[in-house]
This record gives sequence, C-alpha cells and structure tokens, in this order.
Amino acid sequence: MPDIINLLPDYLANQIAAGEVVQRPASVVKELLENAIDAKATSVQLIVKEAGKQLIQVVDNGIGMSETDARMCFERHATSKIKNTEDLFRIRTMGFRGEAMASIGAVAQVEMKTKPHGADTGTKLLVEGSAVVTQEPVVTPSGTSICVKNLFYNVPARRNFLKTNAVEMRHILDEFQRVALAYPEIAFSLYHNDVEVFNLPSAKLSQRIIGIFGNNYKEQMALCDEETPFLSVRGYIGKPEFAKKTRGEQFFFVNNRFIKSGYLNHAVMTAFEGLLPKESYPFYVLFIDIEPDKIDINVHPTKTEIKFDDEKTVYAIVHSAVRKSLGTHNIAPSLDFDGDVNFAPLQPIRIQQNEEAFEQERTTTAYSSGFSAPTPKRMSSAGWEQLYEPIRNQPTGEERISSSVSINLLDDAFADSPATSNKTLQVHQKYLLVQVKSGIMVIDQHAAQERILYEKYVASLQKKAVISQALLFPQTIDLSPADAALVKELRAEFLELGFQFEDFGGNTIILNAIPADVQAANEKELLEELIEQYKNNMATLKLDRRENLARAMAKRLASRLQTRMSELEMNSLVDKLFACQVPNYTPAGQKTLVIMELNQLHELFQKN
Repeated sequence: MPDIINLLPDYLANQIAAGEVVQRPASVVKELLENAIDAKATSVQLIVKEAGKQLIQVVDNGIGMSETDARMCFERHATSKIKNTEDLFRIRTMGFRGEAMASIGAVAQVEMKTKPHGADTGTKLLVEGSAVVTQEPVVTPSGTSICVKNLFYNVPARRNFLKTNAVEMRHILDEFQRVALAYPEIAFSLYHNDVEVFNLPSAKLSQRIIGIFGNNYKEQMALCDEETPFLSVRGYIGKPEFAKKTRGEQFFFVNNRFIKSGYLNHAVMTAFEGLLPKESYPFYVLFIDIEPDKIDINVHPTKTEIKFDDEKTVYAIVHSAVRKSLGTHNIAPSLDFDGDVNFAPLQPIRIQQNEEAFEQERTTTAYSSGFSAPTPKRMSSAGWEQLYEPIRNQPTGEERISSSVSINLLDDAFADSPATSNKTLQVHQKYLLVQVKSGIMVIDQHAAQERILYEKYVASLQKKAVISQALLFPQTIDLSPADAALVKELRAEFLELGFQFEDFGGNTIILNAIPADVQAANEKELLEELIEQYKNNMATLKLDRRENLARAMAKRLASRLQTRMSELEMNSLVDKLFACQVPNYTPAGQKTLVIMELNQLHELFQKN
C-alpha cells in the first residue's frame, strides 16, 4: 500500500491556522493592538479603511524590533514570551502563541516598518501569502508600523463571507474599546476612512470610560473595589436606573485581558437582584487580578474564554464586591426599622366601575341559562339587573359568531375567531379575553401589538410610502461611535420608516421628525432603544436590513403600549390582529393568542 500521509506546505498550514486566528478584520485589529501593548507602547494609533477590508494599520511607539526579530515574527510558533512549559502558567502578556503575524501574513499583503529605540535605521518587510517579498533597511520612527492590506485577497471564499461595512466596523470598534478600556494609561486613537472616531489621551479608568461611552456616564458610575488574598476586583458598575435592555456594555477583564463569562455575569446580575427593571442589564467594567497559575487562558484560539482553578470562590468574591459597592453608594434598598409592619393598617381596595362589574359577574352563575346564584353576603345586590340588561339583550355567543361579519384567516384553527361585537375584557393591562365559539380566546396584548406593528412597517418599507411628523423641538442626540456608524449606514431605511435626521458633526445627529403614528415623547430614548434592538437582532439572527429594522421597531414600540385600553381600543386591536397575514405569532415565533376551549373550562371546575 503506498504512503498517503504528507506534510502540509507552510503556506497552506498558515492559512489553516489563520482560519482560527483571523476570522474577520476585527481579529487582525485585536492581534495588532495586543502586540503594540506588549511592546510597551504609550501611544497607539489605529487606521482603518472600508471597515478593514482595504486597510488596517497600527502604529505604536513601542520598543520596536531588530532586523532578525522582524523577520522571525512572521514564522509560526515564533515568540519571545515562552521558553519552557512553566512559562505557560506565568503569562501576563497579551499575545504569546506566535501565531498572529504568521496567520495574518498568510491571508493578506503586509507591510511592516520597525525600529528599536536608539537605532539609526529600521527594517521594512513586505509579506504576501506567507512569502517574504522584500526586506530592506528604512528610515522610520522608533516603534512599529504594520499595514495589513486587502485581507483575504488570496482566499476569496472567506472574503465573500464578510458582512457589510457597518457590521465589520462594529466588530472593530468592539475590539478597540475593549483594549482601550483595559489600558487607560495608554493613549489610543482610531481613524476610519480618514475620519477621526476616537482620540483618547492617557487617563484614569473613569475618564477612559467617559471618553469611550460619553459624558452621560459621569452620573451612573459607582466605584467597585475589593481586595482579598486570593484575588482583587476593581472597576465601576452602573447605577440600576441607567440599566439598558441589552447586554452590550458589560466588560470583564482578567489580568487586563477581556473575557466572556456567563458564570461571572450571573454573579453580577444576582448582586443587582431586586434593583433592576424587568429584562434590563446594568453597565459594568470590572477587572479581576489573580495569579496566572490560578487560571488557564489557553482554552480558546481568541483567548476570550478562560478557566479558573476555583470558580466558586471567584464567583463569591465578585458577587460580594458588587453588593458592597451598591451598599456603599446607597444604591441597595435599606430596611425601615422604624415602621411597625405588624400593625400597619390595611388600606381598603378600590375597585373601579368596570372591575366591580366583573366581580359581580364572577359571583353570579350564567345568567343566559336562566339561573341565578345566591347573592354573597356583605355585597349589595341593588341594581344588578340593570347592570346586566345590555348583555341580556345581546344574542348568545354562537348567535354572535354566526351573525357577525366573518374574519378571513389563513389558519383553519381560527375558524371561530371573535366578532367585533363581542365584549372584550382587559386583564392587568397585559391580556385581552374574548368569547369565541369554542370557548375563550386569550390575547397577549404586547405580542399582538408587535405582530400588527411589524406587518405595518414591513409594508411601509416595501412601498416606501411614509408619513412623518415634524418635531416641534428637534432633538440633539449624542451616539457612541459604533451607533453613529450604524445609523448613518441605515439612513435610507430610517427615512423609509419616517425618521428624519441630519448630521451635526462627529457622533451627533439632530432628529427632526419621527413616524407619524408614534407618540411624540422621549424621541431620544426611542431611537436609542431601536438601535439597541437592531444590534441585538443582528447578533443573533440573519436578517436583511429592512426585516431587522421592522422587527426592532415593532418590538420597541409594542413594549411602550402596556396601558389600560378602552373597549373601542381593545376591539380595534383584535380586528387589526386578525387582519394580519400571520395573526397567531410574533415575528420571533412567540404566540399572540391561545384558545381555552369549553371542555378545558369544565375540567377546571370538575364538571361532567
């Protein structure tokens, strides 16, 4: 049998390694920024064009490299940080595997200029597809400048999998922000298509947070600082009233390396328990400093996941540190020991008119059958016949269904859909109860509104027939660089929905108009919520822009409509729901309604 196992050529092995290390332009940004930090740079500049697809350049004033080191850094497994097995458990630097430059050089055209401090001249290298094209002396400032051009030029299939510029730029901004947060003592700047996005001078952590996220973070930060023999926790947490509906601004760093940890996030969230609005997430930037031999950071190619020797202890300390911070800043609720809770007088329950009528109806048997139940004691029965007179004069449920205008549904399961003449009852401002032929239909008010709004906005985006309402006072809105880039990318789609805005310079826009059917209140908050929901959809679903924006708009507006409704409004909601193409589910697949049949009701009361 002939031999069939061969060694891979170096260029092919490097391309395979690049598949793990270099997944998108942001991967290159991360590796180059980390190398600049390891080079003891005090100033780092990131220059990006076309969201990194055309150019990624990182310029630092670090220690630079000699001619030999400049050449060696493009070899696989070449590193200055590991000499023996023990070194793997004493790692405090960022890059250490010796894969980054070799992987980048395998899938891009790389130009590197570097010079050690004190040297007369530096070295210039050109690398394409793992091959060194040229290496020559050059006059260059001390430090290192690396240009990565035409990423994936020799792997077109992988280049085709890259997302839009807005998506790729968002990932680059994420990596930049993480590194900039981890090292506030280093000055960072970022330019995209020759426009300055960030210019962050060397500062304290609190100033760096404000520089990245905006001046409004001054009010919401609470210091977190806990020192133990096992580890230390420091950083800032956000006050509960500033919590957002998405998890975007939550950062954990272990020994200054950004990590993702659902386990530690749970420790923080339980510390906030009872303080946050429903489905809200607090801001936090927390640094854990621990001995390197107590963790393993070599468990994932991107080094964003680590293992702790003693996870339970880490969890407990993080939880305790956050609770202590909340208490120190008078954020956690305090107990009132002066009040006598045992003998506090009970306040009588006030029942509004329609609720009182429902209570009387609950204590009375079905009047349509001709029987009446004994009137409960302590309850006046005067006038109850007049209360139910309008209902007695109505036809029975079956007669109402047959005499009303039929509603055309796509699903046969809803052949007994409610008629508009049916009495609709709202429960806790969340659910609607409607009598139908087979029993009772329960409609989730929020889910129904989301389905109605979604189909409305899809139609609006398709027809491009939009009506806007101008704001009496245009709103100036400061956005994060990532959000500003996203809004500008989606300008046409926002216009089709009815939003009108103009650039005010930098990351600021002026909102002049909103969709005509949106209540003019908290416009800034609405736009921010819409952006957050769009990003959340983008991270978890594969949707085109219009579909994503329609879903985001419907979800955010529906969440604002949890109010008491008049009978006319309830009937209108039911009619609009059953006029939808898919009335029984939200765009995300959640049920909008369920039907409880008569036999199920009988079983609840154990009737034969």
